[in-house]
Amino acid sequence: MRAKDNEDYMKKDKLSSRNELRGEYKRADFTGPLVQGKYARRLREASNIVVLKPDVAAAFPNEEAVNKALRSLIKVAQATTSLTKQSNVRSKKSRCA
Repeated sequence: MRAKDNEDYMKKDKLSSRNELRGEYKRADFTGPLVQGKYARRLREASNIVVLKPDVAAAFPNEEAVNKALRSLIKVAQATTSLTKQSNVRSKKSRCA
């Protein structure tokens, strides 16, 4: 039998209300209060997901392009920082002499 031949095949249960538990669960099984999003903060802190603003996201075709641009920016920032440190060391030496 094909799935599209049978309308009831693999349909998801529709809950009548968002606040009701499914039939296989009992309220007595849960000792504490039911809280939606209870672990949301912990998940946000543990994950490394960055959400780009729409105008920034529009500048990149995909994830790979974003990573490539950020890596380039990191290299430029590191090179600039090391050049600045070198020039500061040279200026200190010339002041001391």
